Amino acid sequence: MVVCKQWRHIAKDDYFWKCVCAKRWPSICKRPNPPTVTYYKLYQTFYKRKHQRTLLPPRLSFDDLEFFIDIWTEDKLIFSEVVPGPVLQRGIKIPPAGICDMLKFHLQGAEYKMILPVDPRFTIPWSQTVSVSVLVGRKDSNKVACIINKSMFDYIDRTASRALAFDYLVFSPYYPFISGIRAWISLLFMEDRSDGVIDVFGIEMDFCDAANSQEEVLWLLDMLDWK
Repeated sequence: MVVCKQWRHIAKDDYFWKCVCAKRWPSICKRPNPPTVTYYKLYQTFYKRKHQRTLLPPRLSFDDLEFFIDIWTEDKLIFSEVVPGPVLQRGIKIPPAGICDMLKFHLQGAEYKMILPVDPRFTIPWSQTVSVSVLVGRKDSNKVACIINKSMFDYIDRTASRALAFDYLVFSPYYPFISGIRAWISLLFMEDRSDGVIDVFGIEMDFCDAANSQEEVLWLLDMLDWK
């Protein structure tokens, strides 16, 4: 419409915009009259690309959180720690020597990770069943939410030296349409084939179904069913 007078005159004809709308929304042009004032107005309203909205900063921070991680073999408690949020957020900067190449590649990847270094390390025989529970607490309100409720490490990826367990998150009734999002927790280990045990040096947690950044993780945690 700003090229020249002739193009502006053509572009003012609503039949032109009806033809344009018919290519994008054929059914709406079956009516004798446009559903809005003009077809030009219809096109102008719905066709233009919406600008991506910038989300507000999350209300939570890792400084507000602490994670309660408990791991059992059979009925014996082998790991129990209260982990401050910043520790889990900081992760492992330098992978330990001797880990397999696939795990090293995973740890050095660009994806957002929450990893707790295990010190001192603990070992688990291959023959034993291992389960885990994870709660998260908020320092600002003294409320607690459940992330993983006694789930089994029933998926072992020996090529990547990771044992994985998961559970589905329980969200607040204020968010009734959010469901089916899993929390995953992994044991990062080195394998001692001679003794038939795994040597655990780290614990990793993620919500890769729905959250791949620090901000997304905090938004997700804020929507949990806090008690």
